[in-house]
Amino acid sequence: MERNTLLMLRERAARIRMLSVEAIYGAKSGHPGGSLSIAEIIAYLYFDKMKVDPKNPRDPERDRFVLSKGHCCPALYAALAMRGFFDESELKKLRKLGAMLQGHPDMKSIPGIDMSTGSLGQGFSAACGMAARAKREGMKWRVYTILGDGEIEEGQVWEAAMFANMYKLDNITAFVDFNGYQIDGAVTEVMDPTPIDEKFRAFGWHVSVIDGHDLEAIEKAVSEAGSCGRPAAIICNTVKGKGVSFMENNYTWHGKAPKDEEYAIAEKELREAYEKAAEDSKNGR
Repeated sequence: MERNTLLMLRERAARIRMLSVEAIYGAKSGHPGGSLSIAEIIAYLYFDKMKVDPKNPRDPERDRFVLSKGHCCPALYAALAMRGFFDESELKKLRKLGAMLQGHPDMKSIPGIDMSTGSLGQGFSAACGMAARAKREGMKWRVYTILGDGEIEEGQVWEAAMFANMYKLDNITAFVDFNGYQIDGAVTEVMDPTPIDEKFRAFGWHVSVIDGHDLEAIEKAVSEAGSCGRPAAIICNTVKGKGVSFMENNYTWHGKAPKDEEYAIAEKELREAYEKAAEDSKNGR
């Protein structure tokens, strides 16, 4: 990855975090922990890898993205707004009555959303279906999807994984956000899904295990996924609540909004990180 691209993506990820928490605070509801842990993945896909066009959101040749863990949509909404699919002012209306942006992605009302998601496990199945259609009809676009580590406790996930291998869907790449926590605590204490990498390998998938906050590692894993000849899973070791000191590795921040004094701390930390990233990008450091 070129240095300028790396710095740009770090800046984008930092801004995604800042806008996500701002939106959740304004809504007084939402899921900050998992939104913050996927910022680098979302930034890489939307600002470097995927073929998408904000002026033509339904371009039939576009790459598809499915946020299977749909409750973490603030990060996706932030990226779509930054990319120009809709105005950033919409983020301030998150979860408000009548607003375009609700608590889960809605493909019928939000430009840039390829699949409505929320019921865990089902988004991954839909992503595999999209990949099957593209494969059958000889289309060149690819499908990318993000699952949560708690989400993969759902049996439907493994039915879809079996389906993808059976039909040789080498055009799908799945990221597993392995931040270690779900709404009730550590995933290993609720319904232990580990070893995640070995499970996907047993289902015939190509597997990479990476630091999910390392943009160069993300790029390398995605490149390998595109040429491996099989469906590919990238297991991303991440930090839940990444970037906010009191949210990091704290499962109680899975699904609640910060109060005024908490937001003041979070906003300061995230803004400082964003401003540093933006300065580094500007100066090529």
